[in-house]
This record gives sequence, C-alpha cells and structure tokens, in this order.
Amino acid sequence: MTFSFRPVPDDPHLAALVERLRGYLDGELAAYEQDNGFTHDSRLTRADLEPVWKRSRELGFYGIHLPEEYGGQGLTHTQLATLKEEVGASGRVLGHSVLGDMGGPLRAGDILRHATGHQRDTYLLPLVRGERACCFSLTETDAGSDVRAMRTTAVRDGDSYRLTGHKVFSSAGPFADFAIVVARMADTEDTYSAFFVDLDSPGCRVTDGATPMSGEHIESDIVLEDCRVPAANLLGEEGRGLRIALGRVTVNRLLHCPSAIGAARRALHLSRDRALTRTVGGQPLMALQAIQHKLADMAADLYAARSMTYAALAALDRGEDVRTEAFLCKLFVAEAVFRILDQAVQIHGKEGLTQGHEIEYLFRKTRMFRILTGTSEIQRNGIARGLATLT
Repeated sequence: MTFSFRPVPDDPHLAALVERLRGYLDGELAAYEQDNGFTHDSRLTRADLEPVWKRSRELGFYGIHLPEEYGGQGLTHTQLATLKEEVGASGRVLGHSVLGDMGGPLRAGDILRHATGHQRDTYLLPLVRGERACCFSLTETDAGSDVRAMRTTAVRDGDSYRLTGHKVFSSAGPFADFAIVVARMADTEDTYSAFFVDLDSPGCRVTDGATPMSGEHIESDIVLEDCRVPAANLLGEEGRGLRIALGRVTVNRLLHCPSAIGAARRALHLSRDRALTRTVGGQPLMALQAIQHKLADMAADLYAARSMTYAALAALDRGEDVRTEAFLCKLFVAEAVFRILDQAVQIHGKEGLTQGHEIEYLFRKTRMFRILTGTSEIQRNGIARGLATLT
C-alpha cells in the first residue's frame, strides 16, 4: 500500500464508503459538534449521542460490519478496519458513536451468535437500531490483566441469579441501558458466566467511574448488591462466560489498532502542516533537518504499523490463525503510535503542551493504548509463547 494522508482503498466499493464516511465526519458531524461546543473533555449525555447513533444508522454506518439480516453490509475485518482508521483520523469528538463503538454494535461484539431469540429481540436488535446502548463489565479493581481474580459472584436462585460485586472501567456506562456482566459462579474457583443486566434493576447502581487521562467522561462503575437477574438473561451456557468475553480477543486486539493508527495519521498530518507554516528565524520549521528527521521517523513508524496491521487483518479474513500476529500488531502499533505523538508534541512546542490543543489530547489518548486492551508487557508474553511453538 502506498503512503498517503488520505489513502484510497483498491476496492471500489470500500473506496466509495470511505468517501461517504469522510463527507459525514468532516461535514454534518463536524457542524453538530461545533454548534454544541463539544470537546474531548465535555461531559456528554445520552441526549448528545442519540442523534449521532440514529443519523449514522440512517446513513448505513452504525453497525455496518454486521450481516445484512441485521441491517449491516457484512464487512470483512479489513474493510471495517479501514473505516475505523478513517474515524480515528478525522479528529471528531463524537467519532466513537458513528460505527457503534460507544455502547453500540461494536461494543457488543459478536455476542449475537451466543444470544437467544429473546435476548436478541430485547437487547441486541434495539442496540443495533440505536434505540438502546450497552456497556461491557468485566474489569474489577484487582482483576484487570488477571480477569480470573474477579470477585463478582453469581448465585442461582430458582428462575433467576443473584449477582454481587463491583465492576470498574465499564466504557459507555454513562449512556447505557444494560450491561453484559461476567461473574464467577459462587463456590467455584474457575467457573464464570455472562449475563444481560438491566442497569435500572433493583440492586444495581451506576456510579461515576474514574476519569482516564484522556479526559473523556465515558467510564462507569457498576455496583451490584444482590441484584436479581432472570435466568433468561444468561448469555450462552452457564460456565462459558469467560470464553464468550475473551472469545474475540484476537479480533478485538487487531481492530483496536486501526483507530490508533488513524490518530497517529492525523498527528503526523498536523505536524507536517505545522512544520510548513510555522517560521523560526525567518524560515519554516520544515527547513530544519532536525524537524525533517522527526517527520521522517514518524512516517516510517506509521507506514510500518499500518502495513503490518492490514497484513494481519487480510490473513484473518482468509481464515488463518493470527494469534501471534495480533500480539505483534498490538505491541508495535501501541509503541509506534506513542512515539509518533511524542514527536508531534515536540514539533508543536508550547502549543503541544497546552490543554485544549488537539495534539496534547492525542498524546494523552495514545499513551493509554499501551495499557488498554492488554499492556505491552502482556503482548510480549503472547509473542514469546507463539515463538516457543513456532515450527
């Protein structure tokens, strides 16, 4: 693939989708954000996001990756990644709501195939239509990378379950109607189940979560105190909750990379423009070899990260086992994108250090990617395991 700030896919259908998506992001959505004064630090409400969900659905973007029977276009992983990169490169505050990352179809993952007819009709189809929103509640204070250390428990009680525990970092929690909660079955050591939990249920409280360093107010804690959940809300079979929760981990690991790559692409573009227009000592920054070399290193990192990610996605679409490649991509992309943003701050100087400047925000946002969805250290562990069994 050639290097470009606005890459054009070889597939004509995908190229047309990208062009339409760019038009919406740069036009109608940008105007909506400007009219309402939204910034990355804004405390958004459900009422702020719902119009974006519904308009994105009308335009065919919300849940576009889903099969046609659910209103999507059945995109390949590579096609979906291309759209996610464009959203990341747009700089839009509400970009997370266009394809369904923020409480929508992408947040739900592929649980459609595990859901019963009742669960699809009650929870997932309204989610796909932009009428309901969800969060995923797995992480606990002492159970992040080691999810099996979770203390939230589920007890069978007749035709229902009683859940007790405290989940943290439930992204999209402030906007959600229901959560997909993973709990350990009481009196067991290593048996976990997943449940649909209505967030207005007795015994369930949604509280403000910690504000991440990105400054976005998108996290909630889910506190369960003997919360009664109907047995009909058990997702899949009892004892298979962790498998369901982690079943898409390889795919998710790869699909998070294009969003970070898009952010890095925007940072490089802004830095290049800054170097061309900012003058020091009567000449543009771009005339300085030190700046030229920074931009060259940033471009090399971006090209490498993008190339390896799309190569792995293509292999995934061919049905190949890409577990090791997913670890490799997550590690390299997270570290490379951070290097790019670190240099972008350097090129922007004082402005790059100023709160409210886009580069400063992107620096904080991309720093998180070295920890979220699996730390760089965990990726290295996975790579080492893959190497040990490589023939």
